[in-house]
Amino acid sequence: MDTIARIPAWLLYARLMRLDRPIGILLLLWPTLWALWIAGSGKPDGQIVAVFIAGVVLMRSAGCVINDYADRHIDKHVKRTCERPLTAGQVSEREALTLFVVLVLIAFLLVLTLNRFTILLALAGGFLAASYPFTKRFTHLPQVYLGAAFGWAIPMAFAALTGGLDPHLWWLFGATLVWAVVYDTIYAMVDREDDLQIGVKSSAILFGRHDRLIIGLCQIAMLVLLYLAGHHFKLGTWYQISLIAAAVLMIYHQWLIRHREPASCFRAFLHNHWIGLIIFLGIITDYALT
Repeated sequence: MDTIARIPAWLLYARLMRLDRPIGILLLLWPTLWALWIAGSGKPDGQIVAVFIAGVVLMRSAGCVINDYADRHIDKHVKRTCERPLTAGQVSEREALTLFVVLVLIAFLLVLTLNRFTILLALAGGFLAASYPFTKRFTHLPQVYLGAAFGWAIPMAFAALTGGLDPHLWWLFGATLVWAVVYDTIYAMVDREDDLQIGVKSSAILFGRHDRLIIGLCQIAMLVLLYLAGHHFKLGTWYQISLIAAAVLMIYHQWLIRHREPASCFRAFLHNHWIGLIIFLGIITDYALT
C-alpha cells in the first residue's frame, strides 16, 4: 500500500488513459489522417488537422477510461489487465468517471470550433465511443462496433473540410471498420483463454479455429475497399504501391499469428499501425508528386 500511495495521481491517470501505450492513438489517427488529406485534396486546413489530432488523443484516452470502468470487475481476472489502475484499486470509480467527463468535454469544446454539421456528427461519434466497452457483454463481434467508432472520424473529416459527405467516403469507412476487426481479433486472441473462463465475448472466440482464415479474408476486403476509395478519389501509382506494401505486412502478420501464441499475436497487433502509416504515406506522396 505504501508503494501505491507514492505513485503520483497524474501518473495513475496517465496510465488509466493508456498514454504510456499509444498504439490505440495511432490506430485511430491513421484513418483520420487518410480522410483529412483526401477530403482536403492533399492540402487540408492546418487548424482543422490540429483539432482532429487533439481530438484523437482525447477521445482515445476517454475511451480507455470508460473501457476500464466497464471492465473493472473483469480485468482483475485477466493476467494482462489485472494491474490496471482502476481494477487494482489505485484509482477510484468516481475519479475514473470524472476524468472521462473532463476528457469528453475538452474534446467537445474543440469540436465547437468546426461547422455545425461536424458538431452533430461528433455527438454520434461520442455515443459510439462511450457505448463500445459495454458491447462485449452482448455480442461476439464488439470489434465491428469498435471499427464504427474508430471510423467515425472519416465522415467528420469530410464534413469539416467540405461541408458535406461524399458518398464514396464510406469505402474508407468500411476499410477502417474491417481493419479494426482484423487487429482487434488478433488482440482478442491474446486473451482468448481468460475470456473463455470468465464469459467475455469476442470475435476470437466466435471464429475459433477459423480465426486466421477470417482475419485473412478481412485483410483482403480492407485492401479492396481502399482500392475502390483510391479509384474514386483519383489516387494513383504511389497510393497503389502503398497498398501493395500493406499487403506484404499483412502476410507478415499472418506468419506471426500462425501458432496463435499470445506473445506473437500481441506483436502482430502492435505492428498493425505500420499499415496505417504506409497507406498515409502513399496518400500524401501521391498528392505531392502527381
